[in-house]
Amino acid sequence: MLQQILHDMYIDPELLAELNDEQKHILFYKMREEQLRRWREREEKEQREEAALKRTARFKQSNDRRVQWLHGSDGEIWVWIMGDSPGDKPYEQISEELMAERARQQAQKEAEELWKQKEAEITKKFRDAMAKEKAKIVAEKWKLETEDRKAAKLMEEKIQEELKKREEEERQRGEEQIRQQEELRAKELYLSLKQAQQHSQHSEHEDQEWKEQLRRSKAADEERSHKARRARDEYRRQSLRAIQKGKVAGLSNLFKGTSLNNEPEIKLNSNNPSPLMTLTTSVRKAWERPSRPISREILIRWFKEEQLPRHAGFERNTCAIAPWFHGIISRQEAEELLMNKSEGAFLVRVSEKIWGYALSYRLQSGFKHFLVDASGDFYSFLGVDPNRHATLTDLIDFHKEEIITSSGGELLLEPCGQRKNPPDYSSLFE
Repeated sequence: MLQQILHDMYIDPELLAELNDEQKHILFYKMREEQLRRWREREEKEQREEAALKRTARFKQSNDRRVQWLHGSDGEIWVWIMGDSPGDKPYEQISEELMAERARQQAQKEAEELWKQKEAEITKKFRDAMAKEKAKIVAEKWKLETEDRKAAKLMEEKIQEELKKREEEERQRGEEQIRQQEELRAKELYLSLKQAQQHSQHSEHEDQEWKEQLRRSKAADEERSHKARRARDEYRRQSLRAIQKGKVAGLSNLFKGTSLNNEPEIKLNSNNPSPLMTLTTSVRKAWERPSRPISREILIRWFKEEQLPRHAGFERNTCAIAPWFHGIISRQEAEELLMNKSEGAFLVRVSEKIWGYALSYRLQSGFKHFLVDASGDFYSFLGVDPNRHATLTDLIDFHKEEIITSSGGELLLEPCGQRKNPPDYSSLFE
């Protein structure tokens, strides 16, 4: 379950609500570690690609190219610091002049392109008009007498002069129009560059704010990391103490007295008001388990096919159901059962959020709920760097002697049994 969360970098809000504060700290710490690991991998990949590009660029460059530094009268490399020398303009003035010059050059370039188009249009327009008039004169007058041809020639010259005059006037109007457009364009470009500069300054201010937020975020990450490490170390010390005392069964005792290949008939006659129940289990055909419980029926099937062979919910080395075990009940139902109990009372219920259980615990002024992951071959609290228990009973017995969290000091003191008849777990053993 934890590996799936780290792979997706996502935890369902309902599942998150089931975790206590220390489990949340440790889970977020692990997700942060995974995120940093992915960042480092991506950065290393980008660095390798960048280094490869640089090697390729160096290989393509000529070996004869060199950089030569200008030296001053003292023989040292000449350095000029803008604003320190006499007559240097202020940075703001230089910046304004540079932006104005860039805007002017860009507007001039655009005006030249526009004028080329305009000039081509004017030339074509009057060339076509001249050709049309000439063709007309030729068609009407050319075959007449010499005097008429002379008159036609004079008329042609007069028309040409008139057209040239009109062409020149239109050319001047076009130049004036383009000049005005150039001035307007230069102003537009200057304002655009000015706004870009102001935006850049604003971005620098935002960058400072972002750095401050990043610093606070890193400080919070370090605090969570410190809490998570402290809780993890404390949990390891408790585990070692419990193992040394012989309070925890080792993994070698997994399914002690139980055979997965040939499970004997188990008769359940515990201290519950239900009649004698007989359960026969055997090897079943493997089934494809969803990533999380999707229905009550699937959850019951999971319990029968995967948990009963592991003796989940039973007292150690007996066929009696443990007094703390409950079926598929909600958080609210668990709190109602624990309401009138003293601090340290607890029960274990089948969780509808994960493949596992929820341990509900009575505090002096409230309740706590801990998720127990049973999706693998062991039992452990979700999100904690845990001591892995071979059976669910091992986990419960372990925390009868050792606290669950260092901050809460929870010890499992009093099991909370059934109130219903038949008991709420009856559907799991039908």
